Amino acid sequence: MDKNELLNSIKTDIAKCQKCPLHSSRTNTVPGEGNFENRIMFIGEGPGADEDEQGIPFVGRSGQLLTKIIESVGFERKEVYITNIVKCRPPGNRNPEESEMKACSPFLESQIALINPKIIVTVGAVPTKWILKEQVDKVGITKIRGQIFNWRGIKVIPVLHPSYLLRNPSTAEGKPKWQTWQDMLFIKKEYDTI
Repeated sequence: MDKNELLNSIKTDIAKCQKCPLHSSRTNTVPGEGNFENRIMFIGEGPGADEDEQGIPFVGRSGQLLTKIIESVGFERKEVYITNIVKCRPPGNRNPEESEMKACSPFLESQIALINPKIIVTVGAVPTKWILKEQVDKVGITKIRGQIFNWRGIKVIPVLHPSYLLRNPSTAEGKPKWQTWQDMLFIKKEYDTI
C-alpha cells in the first residue's frame, strides 16, 4: 500500500472507532486533511461543532483564523497537514479527557509515523502537553509558545490556539496575535531550512 492508501485505511478505522464515549454523539469523525507529503503537521486538541458537521478539522471561527495565520507566512492551508488528538467532538467543545486522548492516540501516532513530519506545530495547550508531556509539565502555553522542543527526533513548536487569540484580540507588539505571527515567521524560517 502507498501512503495515501494507508492514510485512507486509518480514516476508515477512525470512522468505525467506538473506543470511547465520544463516538456516540458525533455526526462525523474528523481524521485530518492536507498534504501528507509535506514535512509540517499541525495538531489541535479536538473538533468543534463546525468540524463535527463537516468532517474537516479547523473550519469554524478558530479554524478560519488558523488558516489566515498559516497563509500570513506564505504557506497555503492545503500544503500542510492538519489534524487533532481526538477525532470526534467532545460535548460542548470541552477539552478532551485523558481517556479519550489515549483511545485516539494510536490513530495520531499512525498519522505521524506515515507523514513523518520534520516539524509538528501543536496548536494550544492540550496537544502541547499531550505530545511533550514531562518536557512541559506544569508550564503554561504562553511561556513555551514559539520554542523548539524535540520529540522523537521531530521539532515540536507550540503556538497559541486561535480561540485564545479570538478572546484576546489585541495585535499590539507583545500581545497574543502579534506573538503568534512572530511564532509563525519563526516556524516558516525553520521549515525553509529542512
